[in-house]
Amino acid sequence: MASALWTWARFPLYFGGGLVSLAGGALYYWQNEIIYPRNIPPGARTDVPRPPAVGIEDYEELTLPTSDGESLSAFLVRPANKAAARPVTILTFHGNAGNIGHRLPIARILANDIQCTTLMLEYRGYGLSTGNPTEKGLMIDAQTGLDYIRSRDDLKGNKILVYGQSLGGAVSIDLVAKNKGTGDIKGLILENTFLSIAKMIPSVMPAAKYLTPLCHEHWKSEEMLPQITDIPVLFLSGLQDEIVPPGHMKQLFKLCRAKKVVWKELPYGDHNNTVGERGYFNHIEEFIQDHVLKG
Repeated sequence: MASALWTWARFPLYFGGGLVSLAGGALYYWQNEIIYPRNIPPGARTDVPRPPAVGIEDYEELTLPTSDGESLSAFLVRPANKAAARPVTILTFHGNAGNIGHRLPIARILANDIQCTTLMLEYRGYGLSTGNPTEKGLMIDAQTGLDYIRSRDDLKGNKILVYGQSLGGAVSIDLVAKNKGTGDIKGLILENTFLSIAKMIPSVMPAAKYLTPLCHEHWKSEEMLPQITDIPVLFLSGLQDEIVPPGHMKQLFKLCRAKKVVWKELPYGDHNNTVGERGYFNHIEEFIQDHVLKG
């Protein structure tokens, strides 16, 4: 399983080496291309694997309209065993490279092993979605996915679990904080995410630390996360993460004010293969069983 996940889901976060060489003005105007490298790997905008490629049979391919006129690609994946299906819908947000097709093995496990319906949302400018990614735009996209789940009669009774990897963790934190108190979101899962973009830049490219004031993409998770107090949160931290320092996750954990906080370490997980480490999905299943379903 780990090798398959490495092949298909290895793109949670990527920062190009060009950051240091960009002067101030160039950094300001081109940082979206660096923070959101949607063309990595080559063909990521057009070559989107479909669910049957990983053995998923019960699914829908969706196009979701946003409030500002974009069209988002998405997959809705259902458990193969309807009798064992749990009343949980997982809304997933991926990292800053690749597309939702690269993460289909994750959806297959969530649906067929953990028995949860899964909505995989593609950000604007990624995969087959229209538009160009920005912080404001991705926030709209996230709300679009959540509102879609709420709009479906067959999903309305389900408990919603929001799950984000890397950049997707920042997207998830923002979405959940802004929907606090609505009652239908029952849990949040964060894997290898960061405090803020500004605090990531010195970690990835130390020589560029003096250019951080020019960063207009913020993703201030360290400010948004403490606002989440009414649902349980699961932290999945790969201790060998070479992109997001594990200290970022540890600090977010300390900042968290949720009613129940669960911390799980993957000792050998680096940024791209934590999802394939032994026990990763066991932690998710236990979190759902012990905290989401009982919430």
